[in-house]
Amino acid sequence: MSESWTSLTAPLGQTLLQMVLPPELRSASLRLLKRTLGSHCYFEINENDGFNTNELYDAVQIYLSSIASTSASCSRLSLTRARNSTATTYGLSNNKCVADVFHGVAVQWKHVVTQRYSQTSSQHDEKRSFTLRIRKHDKDLILNTYLDEIMKKAKDIHRNNRERIIYTNSGGGWNPVPFKHPGTFDTLAMDPEMKRDIMEDLRHFAAGQDCYQRMGRAWKRGYLLYGPPGTGKSSMIAAMANFLEYDIYDLELTEVSSNSELRKLLMKISSQSIIVMEDIDCSINMPNRSKAPQAPTSQSFSDPGAPHAASGGKDRNDSRITLSGLLNFTDGLWSCCGSERILVFTTNDIGKLDPALLRSGRMDRHIYMDYCSYPALKILLQNYLSCEDEDLGEAAVRELREVVEKAKMTPADISEVLIKNQRNKEKAVSELLEVLKARAEMNGGSREECELNGIKEEEQEKRALESPTEGSDCEEWRVNKRRRQNKREE
Repeated sequence: MSESWTSLTAPLGQTLLQMVLPPELRSASLRLLKRTLGSHCYFEINENDGFNTNELYDAVQIYLSSIASTSASCSRLSLTRARNSTATTYGLSNNKCVADVFHGVAVQWKHVVTQRYSQTSSQHDEKRSFTLRIRKHDKDLILNTYLDEIMKKAKDIHRNNRERIIYTNSGGGWNPVPFKHPGTFDTLAMDPEMKRDIMEDLRHFAAGQDCYQRMGRAWKRGYLLYGPPGTGKSSMIAAMANFLEYDIYDLELTEVSSNSELRKLLMKISSQSIIVMEDIDCSINMPNRSKAPQAPTSQSFSDPGAPHAASGGKDRNDSRITLSGLLNFTDGLWSCCGSERILVFTTNDIGKLDPALLRSGRMDRHIYMDYCSYPALKILLQNYLSCEDEDLGEAAVRELREVVEKAKMTPADISEVLIKNQRNKEKAVSELLEVLKARAEMNGGSREECELNGIKEEEQEKRALESPTEGSDCEEWRVNKRRRQNKREE
């Protein structure tokens, strides 16, 4: 831009100088004019760096929005307000400028927006960038210091003022929605000791950049949340996001058509984020290959568990999302293209997952979301009824403590009972006791007995499957197992 302006104004300047100045001053004046017009250097900061999001662009956008509303040099601003938000955000309009001063040095920012045509999608899109103008003799003095200060201030503004965002993928990109889930670890119905352990683990991760770098590992952590439906897996994710003040990227695998599209999505995920894949056993068909083999079929979107897909090598057909593509995302080479990320898988049945997803280094922690225990029940009573133990009475506390372990009800089931009678505490507790007792009688036996029977059944199933010569005994055992399960359900 400087060169173009100089080329346009230099002839005009020469003509004017020839008309008004004597010959002995023309040469000096021309040198001064060229030096003045060409004394600036320009730096372009693009929105994207290839597949990556340019964090410097985001930082500049946040920083300029904080100074644009008070700057006298900016005559036109864009105003935005997110849905359900009371905060108005200021920004530079397209191709407008704003001035700034840093350590006594004047600089100028311009928001540049240009239209471009995408041949792949046959659509028009926009290329956005910021252009920084600095005098040449000030460049070495302030450039790096100024940009570092912008990054620091942007992080502070982002942390103090922003609303958390949950992103969902569709159309090959991420769509943001304000995240206003009120769930915290204080309201999460879970064993308090386990909650404290998880919170400490999250704190250690968030402050562990030097530790991960020293170990030579990508700065990420994986959590597998598993257990029956209604035990609080989604609430746990919300509590983690609110505790760390991280954004959430809800990755819907059924919307991803190929491994290459998956990689592009991952490259656009910012740091300080939680990447969630809920119901991983149901999102796409990735069967447990350690179980009985099925008839071979050609590899496709619905059969990513083919042998070469689990090898971690290059996929033969990149037009479908495969297990190896997902594994490369969790701990392969592509997992290190980003930092300070938490990966969360959820499933209702851990037995349906392929062991390749569960091995060490992929999911760092396996957290079983259990049925409601008495410590978790106390949290629910506090959340819904504002009741403590002393408010309930010794008899009610004793009954609740005895029956809740046998009832095997999820926090969601108990919450449904409490919220119906939220205005009448006595009725709520009385009805809850009736429901718990009825569920305990229906289950038959204590919780410990049920767990012990489950362990014995798993051992019997393993022995039966490892004895192929005893086919009739194996089949008889399966029939008896189904009968026992049906009896318990009835």
